[in-house]
Amino acid sequence: MAHDIRILTEAELRRIVALDLDTVDVIDRAFAALAAGGVMMPPILSMDLPEVHGEVDVKTAYIPGFDSFAIKVSPGFFDNPKIGLPSLNGLMILFSAQTGLVRAVFLDNGYLTDIRTAAAGAVAARYLAPATVETAGVLGTGVQARLQMQAAHLVRPFRHLMVWGRDRTRAEACAADLAQALGITTELCETPEPVVRQSQLVVTTTPSRDPLVQADWLHPGLHITAMGSDQTGKTEIAPKALVVADFYVCDRISQCEVSGELEAAHAAGLEQDIREITELGAIITRAHPGRRSDSDITICDLTGTGAQDTAIATHVFARLGDAGLSIEV
Repeated sequence: MAHDIRILTEAELRRIVALDLDTVDVIDRAFAALAAGGVMMPPILSMDLPEVHGEVDVKTAYIPGFDSFAIKVSPGFFDNPKIGLPSLNGLMILFSAQTGLVRAVFLDNGYLTDIRTAAAGAVAARYLAPATVETAGVLGTGVQARLQMQAAHLVRPFRHLMVWGRDRTRAEACAADLAQALGITTELCETPEPVVRQSQLVVTTTPSRDPLVQADWLHPGLHITAMGSDQTGKTEIAPKALVVADFYVCDRISQCEVSGELEAAHAAGLEQDIREITELGAIITRAHPGRRSDSDITICDLTGTGAQDTAIATHVFARLGDAGLSIEV
């Protein structure tokens, strides 16, 4: 029996879903579902390709109550900008949770991953950042640096942004883009240190394999979201910083142990010294109290979950209507 498979391009997907509070709420509910239990989410299939400065990740999750699940393939080839191509691309395939048949193919070139990742940063800020954020900071200057700050601004509308990047020209462009997009003032920093010391909310968005944030820079009232460490060997936060924090939050502890900041803390023998380790979903569902005061120091480690991919892909499919191209199979 033939059935329709919806195939959508990045341009069509951009018309259907954007980085807004609706998308943030979709990802919020995905984390809550993870905390509720019953989600089938296998470990990330990750392939490192150092000779071409590339990597490929495959993520998926089945969420009880959802009528579909997604499998997402996400390549990152970080020398691509040198030849005028984006670093990230990929696609998502949406399957029926009842029959296993393909329902849709989203040729998004990483767009859905970009916005669901940024939305996760907004969820982290919503539950963990101080109630008032005057100054935010970002380490990194790429697409995700821009999107993370746009997402954070949705839930914590800061007035001033501090930007650091290894390439000053790219940092200047990032700062200018965000100043215009958000109507804020921006400031370039020569090193990551003043970004961390002077901000209430910092997001790290780099593929660094050496810590960028040192423990003695942390201060009361600071929240850091680290989203660059999504593969074995990457680290943006010095392991001692996780010990200094009042508590450390993972999107999924099992993932952070092998591909997040927790991996480096374990290797340094400091994992047992971390005061509290919990998951973001536990804070959303109030199984963990979360930030207890505006003076708390908190760190959230976002490695990216298949549950986020299933949530955003299912959300897109529900919005399709007559949009897109249908192919009979």
